[in-house]
Amino acid sequence: MGNETKHLFDKPQNVKRILYFLYLSCAILMVLDFVIHRHVVHPWEGMWGFYPVYGFVGCVVLVLVAKWMRVFLMRSEHYYDEKENNRSKRDQGAKLGDHNVDA
Repeated sequence: MGNETKHLFDKPQNVKRILYFLYLSCAILMVLDFVIHRHVVHPWEGMWGFYPVYGFVGCVVLVLVAKWMRVFLMRSEHYYDEKENNRSKRDQGAKLGDHNVDA
C-alpha cells in the first residue's frame, strides 16, 4: 500500500499549469485571428470569432439531437436480462456453450 504511484493529475499544481497553458493557447489563437488572413468562402467566415461560435453551436446541436434520439433508442435497464430469462425458459436450463458432461 505504501508504494502507490503518483500520476500527472494527482497534484493540483500540475492541473493548474495545464489549465494556464490552455488559457494561454486560446488567447494566442484569438490574437492570431486578427493577424492571419483567411481565405473565406462565405462572408460569415470573415466575422471575428465565427469558428468558435460555430463549433459551440455545433456541439449544442449534437447534444440536443442525441437527447432526442435517446427517446426512441433507449432500452429498459433489464433489456438483456429479459432476453436471457426468456431464452432460459425456452431451453429449460440448457444454455448455449454449456459443457456439462455429467448431465
